[in-house]
Amino acid sequence: MGTLTHQEASRTYDRIGTLQDTQRFYEDHATGLVIRYGSFDTAESVFEFGCGTGRFAHRLFVQCLSSRSRYRGVDVSPEMVRLSRTRLASFSSRAEVNLTDGQPQIDLPNESCDRFVSNYVFDLLSHEEIRAVLGEAHRILVPNGLLCLSGLGSGIDIPSRIVAGAARWTHTLFPSLIGGCRPVDLLPFVADSDWCVDHHFRVTAYGVPSEVVVAKRG
Repeated sequence: MGTLTHQEASRTYDRIGTLQDTQRFYEDHATGLVIRYGSFDTAESVFEFGCGTGRFAHRLFVQCLSSRSRYRGVDVSPEMVRLSRTRLASFSSRAEVNLTDGQPQIDLPNESCDRFVSNYVFDLLSHEEIRAVLGEAHRILVPNGLLCLSGLGSGIDIPSRIVAGAARWTHTLFPSLIGGCRPVDLLPFVADSDWCVDHHFRVTAYGVPSEVVVAKRG
């Protein structure tokens, strides 16, 4: 199953812009679990791969990050970077948002952050890119740092499996219509010796299935 190129993803999300926030009706349940189990109240350095409009980062700053915590986010879309910077302007002394070319490589030193976050981004990536990003996450996290992921899931009941199937079908024929996203099972990618899975959830909101994984760097 093909995925959008980095250039196609950039153009797609430039076009979507603030409409991305309309997906909160199903995303907030899953990202709320990321916040709940990601222990962000003790985080000092947070990195987000695919920050979107900055809504998740804003929630972190408002709800749980301490005054010592710093945040860095990247996104492939110039419009998403602009929206994130605007949303996080009041936290600009501790928040940095940069444009990326979409490559898995991350411009951070080894063991330089204690939380790696990616919400509804792995469902845009190829399996090879997911493995590469996870390798980078392992590299830049400190020992016992937390990997915090959420994304479109494959469903836990008949209605949510129908929604997942429809998303796969649409992605196959018209991927840009759904932002290049399709259901991806996250757990198999982190269930190995490099990670210790602390929490795993499969949830639905309004019939849309999501998956959440919080894992500790080995």
